[in-house]
Amino acid sequence: MNKPIILTVDDDPDVLQAIARDLRRQYGDRHRIMKADSGTAALEILKQLTLRNETVALFVVDQRMPQMSGVEFLEQACAIFPAAKRVLLTAYADTDAAIRAINIARLDYYLLKPWDPPEEKLYPVLDDLVDDWRANFHPEFQGIRVIGDRWSAESHRIKDFLARNQIPYRWLDIERNTDAPKLLTYAGIATPSFPVVLFGDGEHQVKPTNLQIAEKIGLQTQANNPFYDLIIIGGGPGGLAAAVYGASEGLRTVMIEREAPGGQAGTSSRIENYLGFPVGLSGGDLARRAVTQAKRFGVEILTPQEATAIRVENDYRIVTLADGSELTGHAVILALGVAWRRLTVPGIEKFTGAGIYYGAAQTEAIACKDEEVFVVGGANSAGQAAMYFSQFARKVTMLVRGDSLTKSMSQYLIDQIAETSNIEVQTDASVIEAKGESRLEALVIENSQTGEVQTLPAKSLFIFIGAVPYTDWLDELLHRD
Repeated sequence: MNKPIILTVDDDPDVLQAIARDLRRQYGDRHRIMKADSGTAALEILKQLTLRNETVALFVVDQRMPQMSGVEFLEQACAIFPAAKRVLLTAYADTDAAIRAINIARLDYYLLKPWDPPEEKLYPVLDDLVDDWRANFHPEFQGIRVIGDRWSAESHRIKDFLARNQIPYRWLDIERNTDAPKLLTYAGIATPSFPVVLFGDGEHQVKPTNLQIAEKIGLQTQANNPFYDLIIIGGGPGGLAAAVYGASEGLRTVMIEREAPGGQAGTSSRIENYLGFPVGLSGGDLARRAVTQAKRFGVEILTPQEATAIRVENDYRIVTLADGSELTGHAVILALGVAWRRLTVPGIEKFTGAGIYYGAAQTEAIACKDEEVFVVGGANSAGQAAMYFSQFARKVTMLVRGDSLTKSMSQYLIDQIAETSNIEVQTDASVIEAKGESRLEALVIENSQTGEVQTLPAKSLFIFIGAVPYTDWLDELLHRD
């Protein structure tokens, strides 16, 4: 965590230097001391601190300043950092004004100038205030913040990318979060185009690509070397296992992953039948462990990066990447994994990312708190998602095309679903249309046995209907069945 800040404001440069010196001597080991020569300059500092997600513990402010008095500054400052303690520096002639201002600016203390010696007249007061602030301080999340609309496909894409790459972030819904408009104002974004990504250094990106985010946060997107013993295309469990075994044998190894290490398995909310984990684990945990193991052996992991072509020249394999760069190696392993099978009925494509999602259980679950969630599918992925959503949603309705779960789902999951009171399973049920204006608002569901058609209000539909191999781009290189 960054050091909490003590900000002192005074228009007299000598006084400002002196108070900053005394503050740094007593509190510099635990706090960052900042200074400003006017209330206007100090407010600009506070806006930048907000964008960087830093916090202020204490204001030490002169009362008599041109253009903006200390009390006027504190009135505005406490709206930005309401938990910060407030101290006003006054001369004898300002004492009455300071006392009257206690209620206006909610002052914690006022100090008379001069404060020498600080060991007697300054530090005892500030020690109490700083200790009190620390006792009640709950650190804010420090990291990436994403501001957007819940029903925006672009917002979902960014949240999903960050979540799958194990990058902590805080989601700020522009419709629900009161901090979001304020942050946009501080960032100078007058007419925002969502989503907006705020980074810890105060910089921001508007509607960035996954690659732009990756480069900003330090994910490796380019190879360090032109030649490798082993090039692995695909970063799911198979690709990660190959990377670990190859690198552990001393092969110079690089792995190329187009979205996030872990592949489709990495999106699973719970895996309970993976060898070696008797109590189960999430797909994200499995991916994190595998990535750590691979990197320990020196594997380079390029993400998000995509292979677009492979050719053979003499004894070498040359892989072309989406950005036009090339990697050469002795051997290439294709661990391409799969892509979600698409549901092709009216309305699905229109609302994908705006209420309709493939996978993405962990990314969107919290947003579905106390709502009804629909899950399409009858295999393990659908069952695991339903169990995960049941922790947040008021009700989870599984829409299963078959007449039971037993033909496609593991028995342990069937038993768990049966024991979960807020999960309902509708068999012989198919979605035949999704309706809405700018987002999903209703589903049309048909029973294949009775022919009954019903239209149900819906905000969220998650689709788990299997997968297809991600091999289309290999048509010119390999014969596929």
